Amino acid sequence: MVRELNFENRKFVIGGIAVTIIVIYLIRLFTLQLMSDDYKKNADSNAFRKDIQYPSRGLITDRKGRLLVYNEPSYNIMVIMNDQRGIDTLDFCSTIGITRDEYIRRMDDIKSKKSYSRHTPQLFMSQIPAEEFSMFREKLFRFKGFSIEKRSVRHYAHGMGAHILGDVGEVNESDIEEDDYYKSGDHIGKLGVERSYEKQLRGEKGMRIMLRDARGRTQGHYQNGKYDKAPIPGKNITLSIDMDLQALAESLLQGKLGAIVAIEPSTGEILCMASSPTYDPRILVGRERGKIYRTLSRDPHKPLLNRAMMGTYPPGSTFKLSQALIGLQEGSIDPQIAFPCHHGFNYKGLHLGCHGHSSPTPLVPAIGTSCNAYFCWNLYRLLSNKRKYGSIQAAMTRWKDHLVAMGFGYRLGTDLPGEQRGMIPNADYYDKHYNKSWNPLTVISISIGQGEVTATPLQIANLAATIANRGHYYIPHVARSIQGSSLDTLYLRPRHTMVSPHWYEYAVAGMRRAVLSGTCRAANLPGIEVCGKTGTAQNRGHDHSAFMGFAPMDKPQIAVSVYVENGGYGNVYGVPLGALIMEQYLNGHLSPASQAKAEMFRNRHIKYSSTER
Repeated sequence: MVRELNFENRKFVIGGIAVTIIVIYLIRLFTLQLMSDDYKKNADSNAFRKDIQYPSRGLITDRKGRLLVYNEPSYNIMVIMNDQRGIDTLDFCSTIGITRDEYIRRMDDIKSKKSYSRHTPQLFMSQIPAEEFSMFREKLFRFKGFSIEKRSVRHYAHGMGAHILGDVGEVNESDIEEDDYYKSGDHIGKLGVERSYEKQLRGEKGMRIMLRDARGRTQGHYQNGKYDKAPIPGKNITLSIDMDLQALAESLLQGKLGAIVAIEPSTGEILCMASSPTYDPRILVGRERGKIYRTLSRDPHKPLLNRAMMGTYPPGSTFKLSQALIGLQEGSIDPQIAFPCHHGFNYKGLHLGCHGHSSPTPLVPAIGTSCNAYFCWNLYRLLSNKRKYGSIQAAMTRWKDHLVAMGFGYRLGTDLPGEQRGMIPNADYYDKHYNKSWNPLTVISISIGQGEVTATPLQIANLAATIANRGHYYIPHVARSIQGSSLDTLYLRPRHTMVSPHWYEYAVAGMRRAVLSGTCRAANLPGIEVCGKTGTAQNRGHDHSAFMGFAPMDKPQIAVSVYVENGGYGNVYGVPLGALIMEQYLNGHLSPASQAKAEMFRNRHIKYSSTER
């Protein structure tokens, strides 16, 4: 009886195993025939060869139509792993100038990518210049599975504008995952305009379907090219940058750390944006791009950093114009009220110094002489007005809201990647920092652009443009026009501040006075009514030298900011460099005397210690 039961159990076990095997085979058969496209890929790869046709990338010109970026031919070496067998690797390596170890490494890299397929062309080597390509083309028939893909490489016409123009490099895995337009070996804008306008510049790929025989030989276009698709070239972009102005700005900053920004107030178009140190954009082209980029990224002076919109600095006395306008709007000052200045602001044992000038002084002369005491009194009265605001926290919130409306504390939204926001403290910040035990004297240094306040040179230039426009600005941008399309309306709408336009006339009058008889006398240009404001921002080492201004006074065409790290007083570097920029743009050239001055500043370098970088 036991033996019969064991036999019965054994029968069920064997039957179950047989059924399981049959089910596994059925599932595998279903997967191969219906779910997997491996056989289809094999069949297609035997019958067809799909050649991607790459579009030419859009050209980039300056505001006068002068070419800044264009394309030159180059070639990629592609490989289909399923076809690559039986080649003489030593001959192959010597032909293209690589070692056998590098050949093996490149093959391993190809196989490790997520997008890898044995049946489709994979990038083996990119950006082969035309002059190096001819020998490989002659011997290509020996290397089965390898093919040539015609591409183009970016060429930057001048060794300037690197932070604006950016560069193009090979896509990474995240680029491919984010946008199915790209495949391994494609190129994408990495920085600057090349990055922010990538979709407009790249164009649309085409496709050429070639018919192959049983031996893999190309027989011609499939159905005479009926299903081929021609590539669509990228769109050309005209920038707002003036090439001559950009070149001058970069040359003036040689041997210094800092930035110069110029804006057309009526449009928000950026006329120049220079950051120092910089680099020649032509060096980030070709197969050595990665190596050179790593070298630049390790430079302690940070040449890859666009200080014009990524550098956040204390704005110093350039910030006083925003404080004057807030005070006028909120009623903490009026144009006639005068405050004493006994070599600075003195109240309840607190002293904040100032240089010597007449005292007491009303608003316009206070701007002209950059009186610290005047603007300290202004902020003290605003934050102390509990009758109007109820609390110092509410007053501080109102102060911050004004500054945000002027373009501070947040990114302006320019069309270049990487812009920083700067810092405008609010009541919560001080409540947390001082455990809610603070008063106007605690934060008085923010009234003169010191303390916790920071801004970018771009934001300071935007303040100058806002004053030039008497109360509104356009988001600064570098694209002037795009072929076949219009600019984003974001850059075409004026942004109005919370200050009434008539109050801006007092700010303009003060800036004009600074040029005629105050701290900006070096910006006085013959025949041009320049308005300006110096800034000397305190620092751990030497002070930073800053300037902002615009011209002409009544129909402004240019607004400028200059910021030179550790340059000393504002009139040492800021004012003269700003004046040269305005003269070049408004007159189209520099006078002989100004040319000599420009040459002097080109040759004047600042020595930086490790703590001042």
